[in-house]
Amino acid sequence: MLIDFLRNFGFSALAGVALAIWVGLIGFRDRFWTTAWQLEDGEDLSVYPPVCAVIPARNEAEVLPATLRSLFEQDYPGPLRIIVVDDRSSDGTAAIAAQIAGENSGKNRELTLVSGKPLPSGWTGKLWALEQGITAACQGDVPDYILLSDADIEHDRTNLRRLVAKALGDSRELVSLMVKLRCESFWERLLIPPFVFFFQKLYPFAAANNPRRSLGAAAGGCILLKREALERIGGIGAIRQALIDDCTLAQLVKSSGEGRIWLGLSRTTCSLRVYDSLSSIWEW
Repeated sequence: MLIDFLRNFGFSALAGVALAIWVGLIGFRDRFWTTAWQLEDGEDLSVYPPVCAVIPARNEAEVLPATLRSLFEQDYPGPLRIIVVDDRSSDGTAAIAAQIAGENSGKNRELTLVSGKPLPSGWTGKLWALEQGITAACQGDVPDYILLSDADIEHDRTNLRRLVAKALGDSRELVSLMVKLRCESFWERLLIPPFVFFFQKLYPFAAANNPRRSLGAAAGGCILLKREALERIGGIGAIRQALIDDCTLAQLVKSSGEGRIWLGLSRTTCSLRVYDSLSSIWEW
């Protein structure tokens, strides 16, 4: 009987702890499960500032025809430069980017191709590519904002205009989107929704978006960043050794300024990256 009692007591205690944890999460974790943080249309601006989009690309020839074209087709009324950093690709990424630029030459968008240099010590590949792209972006006509976009992100036609309207209309130095992730294969359907759920649990959007809270968070696939804020924190080099570089970037921007950043969800801007195996998701 004593053994049965201890077993039952142990189970009850474990269940009580689990219940207490969930009560704490639901009641005191900023409603992390909500999908209310959507990027909506802002008011039209009288002047749209110059923006430079920086795309690090390593062996992205398969997705660039859709993703790079989506930037050329933005309805953004202001100046938009696009920089693709070819990170020593072996699949013709640079040639595909040049071809797309030629096909869209009449859309008043300038494309610059940067050939990636060898990776120096202390850097990860993506951040080193971003560093080279941002350096190129700040030569000549310096942009007011830099759009950091992964090569697999297909932007809704209105996305940049909405990002800039949010940044200027709401006085945000960093505006980021967790884009719609592909969820078609078995492994994607099994693991992608829990990933988004747990990300929002660790980094509640409400707390990140509140200037009075210390938490900073961003989704690295789509970040609009005020150039002056990036310079203030010391550039991309300030996060080159960060474990979670996008959230570290947001944290530095938030803590070094007036704390005004914003992170939300998008139903229309999406990732084309295919994760058809457990290993591909694990490596991501």
